[in-house]
Amino acid sequence: MTTTATDAGDPAQPLLRLRGVTKTYPGRRGAAVTAVDGVDLDVAAGGIQAIVGYSGAGKSTLVRLVNALEPATSGSIVVDGVEVVGLPERRLRQVRLGIGMIFQQFNLFESRTVWGNLAYPLQVAGVGKAEQQRRISELLHFVGLPDKAHAHPRHLSGGQKQRVGIARALATSPKLLLADEATSALDPDTTQEVLELLKRVNAELGTTIVAITHEMDVVRTIADNVAVMEKGRVVESGPVYDVFSAPRQPVTRRFVRTVVDDEPDAAALAALRERHPGRLVKLELREDGPRQADVFGVLSRRQVPFALVYGGIEEVRGATFGNLTLALDGPSAEVDAALAELRDVVPLKELA
Repeated sequence: MTTTATDAGDPAQPLLRLRGVTKTYPGRRGAAVTAVDGVDLDVAAGGIQAIVGYSGAGKSTLVRLVNALEPATSGSIVVDGVEVVGLPERRLRQVRLGIGMIFQQFNLFESRTVWGNLAYPLQVAGVGKAEQQRRISELLHFVGLPDKAHAHPRHLSGGQKQRVGIARALATSPKLLLADEATSALDPDTTQEVLELLKRVNAELGTTIVAITHEMDVVRTIADNVAVMEKGRVVESGPVYDVFSAPRQPVTRRFVRTVVDDEPDAAALAALRERHPGRLVKLELREDGPRQADVFGVLSRRQVPFALVYGGIEEVRGATFGNLTLALDGPSAEVDAALAELRDVVPLKELA
């Protein structure tokens, strides 16, 4: 396939563009196994794109296709204006210099010091000794580990190892950084520290990040956009706020429910009914819709007693939304009138 670089550096073009990307492996008895199935995805320069999916969804395979550790079976993968599918190995090595990679299990060289780990990609890239010294010192200060330069990985905590991994991934100043489950092996506090560091990488260095994860809290914390994968396909994608506030696909709703209260499941609903004999309704509040005060004002004006029994207000990327389940009491006529008025201004569902 012919290499094209006409769009390289063009801010109007996505830094990463996938079209019809498929990866199949030979299966038993000749039946092919499709790990990635016709994926289309654009990743804007300077943004943070999350890709989520359960085990076996194909997300990690997709990453290996992007950095050309494996060849795609079909489709197009354009990185910074260069088509990498079908590119000769000599040219692929050049493309990989512009792609950094962070791994779940750190993948550091145990026999090398922290300094030696950071020196390795610079040596491969043919960077001179003086520039290596300057760059490594700069990176160690950026990730907050200048005092660990001569330590070996076995003497570092998990968070420190991942900071070294991030520094190593940034050694050749890549435009694109791929993070494959970069926080899955870390405790919650260390996870937040690493996520804050990734946000700094994006904000201060302008590095585009693609974060592979199965944790929606990671998506909520750092990502601008999210793509949800299932059975090798991207089944839903968009800005994080849109996907969190109004998930369309069942698999997306399962993910979102891990961090956002939607509506009570059957067991929770049964428990609520034991405590609240009135009618239960779920309301959806969005940034550009009515406020809580507007909803509660209708109920108060109609003299309908109510209690908030499930859900809450969430904030994603500076915008708020909420899914509130209310228990309504009082005469049926007044409750019906209040619900009729509310249906004109807010999505509402009466729970059976």
